[in-house]
Amino acid sequence: MRGGLAAIVIWGALTGAAPAEEEGRRIGDPVRGAEVFGQCAACHEVGPGARHRVGPHLNGIFGRKAARFDDFRYSDGIRRAGRDGLTWDLEHLDAYLTNPKTLVSGTRMNFRGLKDRRDRDDVLAYLRQFSDNPSDIPEAAPTARKVEVELPPEVLAIMGDPDYGEYLSSECTTCHQIDGDAEGIPAIIGWPEEDFVLAMHAYRRKIRPHPVMQMMAGRLSDEEIAALAAYFGALE
Repeated sequence: MRGGLAAIVIWGALTGAAPAEEEGRRIGDPVRGAEVFGQCAACHEVGPGARHRVGPHLNGIFGRKAARFDDFRYSDGIRRAGRDGLTWDLEHLDAYLTNPKTLVSGTRMNFRGLKDRRDRDDVLAYLRQFSDNPSDIPEAAPTARKVEVELPPEVLAIMGDPDYGEYLSSECTTCHQIDGDAEGIPAIIGWPEEDFVLAMHAYRRKIRPHPVMQMMAGRLSDEEIAALAAYFGALE
C-alpha cells in the first residue's frame, strides 16, 4: 500500500546525544526511572559501591564501549559487538532496552525488553545520573535529545484524517498489534501525533537508520503520514 508501515524492529524514536548548544528535550523522569529500574536490579547494580552481578554494573554506562570490563565474563555476542565498535550512547541503550536480542544477537541477557517508551526514557534518565557530569544539566549531552528533524509549520499543522489512517494501516497492523503488544515489535499506538509525524519524516529523510522504514516512509505523502498519526494516536 502507499501508506505501508512495516515493522519498526528497533523503534527509532530516539537519536544520539545532543550537544549543550542544540535544542534538546530531557530524556525522562529519573525518579520514576528508579522504580522502573527495579526490573533490572536482579541482575544489575548502579550507584555508589555498585558491583558486577549477573550483569555488569551500570555506573558510567553512557558513552561506555560494550564489553569494556576485563573482570566481567561477557557473552560472545556482546564481546563481538564491542569489537565492532558498539558504544552505549542514548540511541543504542534505547534499542537494547527495547529488545536486547534484536540489537545484539547472542546476548545472554534474558530480558524481553521494555516496550513502553516512557519506561525506557525514565530508566535511562535514572541511569544518566550515574554517568559523567554534568549529569545535573538537562541540556548537556548526553542527557538531552536533539530535535530530530525540523519540519515546516504547515506540515506539522496538517490535520490527519483517522478514518483514512485506518484504511492505510493494514500493513502496519500485520506486525504492530492493535493492543500494542507484540513479541519484539514495539507498540505504535497512543503516540502523540507530532512525535509520530516527526519519526516518519526522519525515516523518509534517512535520518533514522532502518532501511525498511526508510523505504516505506518514502512512499508516504505528508497527508498520509498525518492520517496514520491521527489513527494510531487515538488508539489506546
